[in-house]
Order: sequence, then structure tokens, then C-alpha cells
Amino acid sequence: MKPFGYLRPTSTDEAVRLCAGGPRARFLGGGTNLVDLMKLGVEEPGLLIDVGRLPLDRVTRTADGGLRIGATVRNSDLAAHPDVRHDHPVLSQALLAGASGQLRNTATTGGNLLQRTRCPYFQDVAKPCNKRLPGSGCPARDGAHRDLAVLGHSAECVATNPSDMAVALAALDATVLLIGPEGERTVPVTGFYRLPGENPDQDTVIRPGELITDVVLPPPVPGAVSRYRKARDRASYAFALASVAAVVRVDAGRVVHAALAFGGLAHRPWRATRAEAELLGAPATAASLARAVESELAHARPLRDNGFKVDLARRLALDVLGELTGASTAPAG
Repeated sequence: MKPFGYLRPTSTDEAVRLCAGGPRARFLGGGTNLVDLMKLGVEEPGLLIDVGRLPLDRVTRTADGGLRIGATVRNSDLAAHPDVRHDHPVLSQALLAGASGQLRNTATTGGNLLQRTRCPYFQDVAKPCNKRLPGSGCPARDGAHRDLAVLGHSAECVATNPSDMAVALAALDATVLLIGPEGERTVPVTGFYRLPGENPDQDTVIRPGELITDVVLPPPVPGAVSRYRKARDRASYAFALASVAAVVRVDAGRVVHAALAFGGLAHRPWRATRAEAELLGAPATAASLARAVESELAHARPLRDNGFKVDLARRLALDVLGELTGASTAPAG
């Protein structure tokens, strides 16, 4: 047992101050990922700052009709919230696809955004890992990488982001509200996560001492429909091999709004901007959908054992887009 301190602040300002002054301090929400990493020896905080009882556990309407989601809102509560289910069903579906009911009852919105990769080399301190110890190497590239990245990876890291929720938030153009020693700032979810490049140990753009306070969703797109779909090795409590979140609106037979994000394929939720550009204004036909999806996945760089993920993601995207647009994407015959 490695000793560590434990404090429970009563305000966000106090939490930030404690984190700035604490030795190897970490914020603690539900603990469903951080505590596991502590048990594995991956994380060794000197101080845990429990933010679970801060007044950040509400979902409220914004002035423009969007939603403001507090960082300590539990995943189960967020998935069941009537405004989320009505306005943004893709988010509710993504949350319910993640983990088990018991974990969703504990996991928080902020913690879900910050959960770390489940790459087996990252989680095993006996093995080298550039994400855990920069410069030590990435044995996953030539080792066990079946579940790892096919998009946006680098020579330094092929890990994937494990969050289902973040994929839906990327498709919804959500923003993350942060407070830290330098004040408050807002970051789009699509810019919150980093690709590995030469610094895979840096998962996000969050700065030292910053605390996530809220996630903000814009108002729903009038007339749009949305869906989340996930493929995994078993029916429940498994991370995505590939997943898709889509928000689409069709008018007069043409796509007038398209937001598409992939999960399980990259170091971050992958916003499919090339596919979106192809879809916008295109006829809602199987051929148009296929061209759009292929324009995105043509940039995939699978490794020895994970090329199947490209075809899996393609099929998921075409199924979801076909259902949302009414265009059949089933192969002829």
C-alpha cells in the first residue's frame, strides 16, 4: 500500500487551489478508472482531491435551449435524463452502451472524459509504454494491437480512447468548461483530445490543475435524428472495437446536416469531417453514403492484425446513416 493524502473541498476554487499546491495531486470523481490505475501502479498520486460532492451534479437548460451538464453528473442519471433522451438520444444511447449498470451509477461526466486507454501495455507497468513512460517504446505496434488504432496513430503510440460518451459528444459539437489556476476557459470536445504524435503521454489539452466543471451541448438541430452504434467482442461491458455516432437531417431528399464521429479507431473520438463534407448537400442515397464514408476511412492505416476494424467501422457507419436517412445500404442480391 502506497500512502496518499485525501481532501474533500467544498468549492471549485478550493479544489483548484488544493490541486495546484498538492504533491502529484489528482482530482477524484467516481474513481472507476483512477482507482483501477492506482491498483495497477500506473497512477501513484500523492494527493486525491475528491470533487464528488461539489455542486456540479445538475443538468440544466442554457439560455439558447442547449444543455449544461455538471461534471459530477453520474452516467446513469445523464442517460436517463428526459431532456437528454428527447433532444440528444445519441448521447443516452452511447452512455448505456458503456460499462455495466453498477459502473454507470458511479462514473461521472468529467471522469468519463478523462478515462485513459485500456491498451494492455499501458496498464502493465512491467512493460515499456510511451504513454506511461515517454521514450520507453511502443511494443503494441509489433505486439498485441488487435483492439488498437487504425486512424491518427504515430510511431510512438497506437492506443485508442475508450470513451463511448465522448464519441457522442464529438458528434453533438459539445464544449468542455474548465477552471484552473489561470481562470476559466472553454474547449470544444473535438479539440479537447490530442493525437499521440511524439507526446502520447498527453491525452488531452487540459492544463495542470484544471478541473472540468461542465459540458455544454448546443440546442438540438431542428428536424435532425441521431443514433449511436457500437461493435464489441461481447454483448455487454466491453470497450468498442468500433463505434459510430451520427446526427443527420434530410430535407427534400438531400442531406442538409451531417455530423459523424467514430470511436474505437483512434487516440481520440474521430470526427469524420471528410465524410461530413461529402454528405452535406448530397442526395440521401446508398451510393452517396458509401462515397462519404469511404472518403474518411481511406485514410486509415491499420496494423498487422486490426485491418478488420476499418471494414467494421464502414459497415456500422453505413447501417446507421442508412437508417437515419431512409436510404437502404444493404448490398444488392
